[in-house]
Amino acid sequence: MLTYLVQARKKGDRHLIKKTHHQKVAVVGASGVVGRALVEHLLQAGISVVGLSRRPPADLDDAPFQPLDLSSPAECKRVAKSALSDVTHLVYAALFEKPGLISGWQEQDQMQTNLTMLSNILEPLQASSQLRHVTLLQGTKAYGAHVKPMKIPGLESDPRHPHKNFYWLQEDYLRDLCSATNRHFTIWRPQVIFGHALHAPMNMLAAIGVYAALQKSEGLPLTYPGGPSAVAEAIDADLLAKAISYSFDNDDFSNQTFNITNGDVFRWQDTWPALAIIFGMETGEPARKLLSESLYDREDDWSRLTSQHRLKPYTIRELVGDSFYYADAMFNAYGNAAPPPAILSTIKLRQTGFSECIDTTTMLARWFQKLAHLKILPPLN
Repeated sequence: MLTYLVQARKKGDRHLIKKTHHQKVAVVGASGVVGRALVEHLLQAGISVVGLSRRPPADLDDAPFQPLDLSSPAECKRVAKSALSDVTHLVYAALFEKPGLISGWQEQDQMQTNLTMLSNILEPLQASSQLRHVTLLQGTKAYGAHVKPMKIPGLESDPRHPHKNFYWLQEDYLRDLCSATNRHFTIWRPQVIFGHALHAPMNMLAAIGVYAALQKSEGLPLTYPGGPSAVAEAIDADLLAKAISYSFDNDDFSNQTFNITNGDVFRWQDTWPALAIIFGMETGEPARKLLSESLYDREDDWSRLTSQHRLKPYTIRELVGDSFYYADAMFNAYGNAAPPPAILSTIKLRQTGFSECIDTTTMLARWFQKLAHLKILPPLN
């Protein structure tokens, strides 16, 4: 039977494995880009799931949900006892970012807050007889890409990059906890993640979508607002959700770290004509503009657009969060030379048998079509 299950894993037959292992998944940070995508994927796959966050995941009205403030140890203890007693897998996709985003990445209090949030929910689960696996999210900052040019490609086997990062605080805590309680973990390092969420600090879909809709409403072309961009990679939130689900109860992922990307590379200015086609717009001449300085004060314009197209009554702030600051960084709106690339190897993940990929332009078209269908954005054409 064990040999049969190993063969099933190698063939990617998740149905056989799920019959053998009961699964109930807690998604902490369910209102974020990754958390929402994972909750939706697990619901569609028929896997028992509960989402936890301060706010419910956007536009998933039927999703099982438990409100949770990760900054409160008492609330985490109560919820762990009442709602998580039968959880077998916990995916930690929560994140604390400071206003303005970028500067907080190297500040000690931001790092400590992220560690505390993780420990607040895991400490009361140490005695759980059901929890057997914890999934943790990191990212390209693990390779120091935000500090200095990184080695290309980034490999999971590389020595830990010598800079302060809450990733290391969380990882060390999780390793110690799993070792002491005989549990397993998996750490994921995705590239820039594309998916739907409200209030997200790093949501390029929302930032681009709102910018494009406002430009289009004025009869203006879709103008690239940045400087020379680096060769980049992305990851579809739905593809990441599939990979996370695939890793459950799969020995290849036990106590391992994995990079994940869509499988291709791109540059923002080269992708811009395709984006214009997606939105049914003309491509304008590049014109540098800080979205964080020019779009947050256009709530009245967005409200009129929302009424005109009968969109869901979200404000720009609700849709974008701090993502215009993120978009300015991704578009290199401050620079005159292309930033160094941040490219990850995904060979290790492919060798587990998970080899799904998606063209990034195809991903962008699908997501913007979905946001229009959900009445988040105006019709594309």
